[in-house]
Amino acid sequence: MKTTFRIEQDSMGELQVPSDALYGAQTQRAINNFPISGLTLPPAFIKTVALIKQTAAIVNMDLGLLDSARGEAIIQAAVQIINGEHADQFPVDIFQTGSGTSTNMNVNEVLAHLATENSSELISANDHVNMGQSSNDVIPTAIHVSTALECHGQLMPALDYLATKIETKALACRAYTKTGRTHLMDAMPITLEQELGAWGLQIRNGIGRVQSALTRVQKIAQGGTAVGTGINAHPEFAAKFAQTLSSATEIQFTPNDSLFESLSCQDAIVELSGQLKTIAVSLMKIANDLRWMNSGPLAGLGEIELTALQPGSSIMPGKVNPVLPEATAMVAAQVIGNDATITVAGQSGTFQLNVMLPVIAYNILQSIDIISKVSIELADHAIADFSVRADNLQTALSRNPILVTALNPIIGYAKAAEIAKAAYQQGRAIIDVAAEMTDIPRAELEIILEPQHLVAGGILQS
Repeated sequence: MKTTFRIEQDSMGELQVPSDALYGAQTQRAINNFPISGLTLPPAFIKTVALIKQTAAIVNMDLGLLDSARGEAIIQAAVQIINGEHADQFPVDIFQTGSGTSTNMNVNEVLAHLATENSSELISANDHVNMGQSSNDVIPTAIHVSTALECHGQLMPALDYLATKIETKALACRAYTKTGRTHLMDAMPITLEQELGAWGLQIRNGIGRVQSALTRVQKIAQGGTAVGTGINAHPEFAAKFAQTLSSATEIQFTPNDSLFESLSCQDAIVELSGQLKTIAVSLMKIANDLRWMNSGPLAGLGEIELTALQPGSSIMPGKVNPVLPEATAMVAAQVIGNDATITVAGQSGTFQLNVMLPVIAYNILQSIDIISKVSIELADHAIADFSVRADNLQTALSRNPILVTALNPIIGYAKAAEIAKAAYQQGRAIIDVAAEMTDIPRAELEIILEPQHLVAGGILQS
């Protein structure tokens, strides 16, 4: 079908806009200027900008600056966007003006169009929808608010779910003792419960790190307008905005102690991204441990068996791969890369404004989203349902020469090393070699070298 156009006008003149578009000239200029990646800001961000416009309309009406007819029309139009309607009307590329002005005006224009259609008033994108605001405070606020909403609503529940699944599985594995490994080499024994318990604490610590960073993310820029002074905004706007937004979201937002800081930098998001990177590192470690433990099934460690989810090869029949740990490792790599982008972008606060805001928004929200989703999948389809290959654990444990470490306090390191080397060279169990090379009764050796005793730590005396 042939596209038809209408003529829209902004401060730079006239421009053709598709007849069915809800946006106007400034959005169309951005479409024309930035045909770069095809990547657009995620729905969570666009919905948050609409939430900001809704909140601003409520506050401006309350302050007597915006008439109720226009204000209510803007609020109702914002509800449509918040509910996910008209999602195709936000086509602006993330690689755009660094302040995100194009996206702010995109939302302003769509809301003005919808509000005008649904009321008897002519509603301006700049004068009414953007009243008391600037792109320079709207976009930083949207980054902070969307990040906080996604962390509270998606990320932390997903991480708690993963940690709980790990902890539950750890308890179920309490009876299994295995060879510990350092440098990928045999070490003293541990239980599977101890091993998985470390994973669980990694994730719990990650939740705590996010919670700590959110105390600063929940301090917002709105009310700073162009440079942080609050020009063209009511003196009470910032406080009333934060209060109204907090009531709507049930998350405590406050105006930042310095709105100049909010506009000129994105340090709080850089901090949070660093915590997400730490969680990604934790997930990478857990995923790689699972891959090693599952390796084989015959020529690897073969300590556990992950549930088969799909064929592992297009050429080797019967091959099954640890696909979810692999997907988790790729998510971790992506989040680490996103953090590098956010770090560089965070350095781009020149004087009163950071000018890499859209790419910060895109990357922080993607990191939150993919960590959340992969955590649930990893919990359900790798952690919760793997089976333990107890026979392989016991075979490796019984021949582990490092068990001789428990004899150090009794016979000394040098003698223990001799026994370990002999056991390894002869392919025999430590207890048999120790019984021949020491005068410790075998009954005592059985107690001292019992793996279940060794996992408790401490010093065993003859």
